[in-house]
Amino acid sequence: MEILWFIGTLLTVAVVTLILLGVRRVRLIRMGGINVALRTHVDNPRGWHLGVARYHGDEFTWYRALSLRSGPNRIIQRDGFEIDDRREPGAQELYGVPNGAVILRCRAELDPPRSKRAVGGPDTVVEIAMTPDALTGFLSWLESAPPGRRLPYAS
Repeated sequence: MEILWFIGTLLTVAVVTLILLGVRRVRLIRMGGINVALRTHVDNPRGWHLGVARYHGDEFTWYRALSLRSGPNRIIQRDGFEIDDRREPGAQELYGVPNGAVILRCRAELDPPRSKRAVGGPDTVVEIAMTPDALTGFLSWLESAPPGRRLPYAS
């Protein structure tokens, strides 16, 4: 009887966790989120993580899909962020990126932002995979800095 109680408890915890992940994802998408895959270890072709990203002022916040964290997992600052390369996903990468995605290899030129979760710093290289529609919005956001700011060529 104890084993049935234990199995029932595990199943209940798993179902509650899946419901929380689903509610979080729907909430982020309804708040203007887009499906984005992110990879910070660019040497590893299997290092893609799926998630939802949102624009929040000068920050591009990314929330990992399988995380219960309430805040963003990564923050990309618009200042000093530039795109180095654009490419199609390779055969080994198709599993971890959205369908029809374009991959951007990007880097930041400024000092790390205030948050430890933020992507930034002179040597930070990150790859972002998104659909062509999301890419258009991302490039518009990146190039639409307020007057007086100098941003590198984004596309």
